[in-house]
Amino acid sequence: MSVFLETVLVEEAINRIQALAPKPGSELLPLESISGRVLSEDIMADIDIPGFDRSVVDGYAARSSDTTGAGESVPAMLRLTGRINMGEKAAGQSGAAGSCVYVPTGGEVPTGFDAVAMIEYCELIGDTVLVKRPLANGENIILCGEDFHAGEIVLKSGCRLGPRETGVLAAVGCDKVPVYRIPRIAILSTGNEIVPVTEVPTGSRVRDVNSYLCSSYVKGLGCEPILYGIVPDERVAFQEALDAALARCDAVLISGGSSKDERDMTASVIQERGAVLVHGIAIAPGKPTIIGQAGGIPVIGLPGHPASALIVLKVVVRHLLEKMTGDLSPGPALVKSVALENIPSMKGREEYVRVLVTDHGVTPLFGKSGLLNTLVRSNGLVRVPAGSEGVEEGDAVEVIQW
Repeated sequence: MSVFLETVLVEEAINRIQALAPKPGSELLPLESISGRVLSEDIMADIDIPGFDRSVVDGYAARSSDTTGAGESVPAMLRLTGRINMGEKAAGQSGAAGSCVYVPTGGEVPTGFDAVAMIEYCELIGDTVLVKRPLANGENIILCGEDFHAGEIVLKSGCRLGPRETGVLAAVGCDKVPVYRIPRIAILSTGNEIVPVTEVPTGSRVRDVNSYLCSSYVKGLGCEPILYGIVPDERVAFQEALDAALARCDAVLISGGSSKDERDMTASVIQERGAVLVHGIAIAPGKPTIIGQAGGIPVIGLPGHPASALIVLKVVVRHLLEKMTGDLSPGPALVKSVALENIPSMKGREEYVRVLVTDHGVTPLFGKSGLLNTLVRSNGLVRVPAGSEGVEEGDAVEVIQW
């Protein structure tokens, strides 16, 4: 088997990896347990919200026409005819011309009144209210059903649920929430040179970085990482670890295999159990990436170098994981900036350069793909398209934030 069966463009790799995503299952969870989950069904309002005309200030409900021309020197004089308490229906209160009713913030505005004068602009003298500024029709009132109408979709399937969405679900009485199940992602770190993080490496050995880097990344996308530890570069051991992962998980990430023999072994074992769809991507760093499938389960072979692995996760694998979670939210935010230095690149591959973004612009942090320091010193990536020879100083750039 050759080192690369076929090197594909990043866009093609994304299309192929998205096509592998299994459809996520769903479950019902109590409202208090859905933070961070992805909604699996559209949710509709069960009632009009609010169910009444509601004041947004403490003040006096009045007819706006009664305050025309009102000011500090010549206020409108209205007769106070009642008071609405919180949670109380406004039935029986009159909206007669020349009258007003006290209403607290959130209280119901009686029929016949079309505005609420803020208490700060009013003065109460006996049973007379002086309104010292004119009111516009609808001022300081949220009308019945203005927020949501009964039967209106308030949240669409595919949105990730945070505090705002949880509040809306509570408002429409959704105490059991349909959400997608959390995908389980197996993580295998391969290599005879890899040692546990608790061990001091000797010789040419290195600590296991990618198990934890990958775990943190997939967890941040709403998946459950399942770590299978360090797997030696031995065919039988690798086969056993992969089979165990396939039996339990919804997708498998394999990091490592930097040499030709190791890459070929990873690809051939995947091929035996299914198919290798991509064996090399025109991306830098991250060219030695494998995209395959075994028993209907996506299997991704990541580069062994941590920086390369992270960029492939963020640029390519992210699309698989988001589809598996059902998340239809927009991808990473892009920040517009300007290059403070030239950023050279090689035509024919899409390059992702680690950069430091400041108020002044973008400074590239050049370093070999195996270096970790540029990961923590950078705060984003600049994409250089495959057809470009680089970015010149002063050019506008878009930064993908970490």
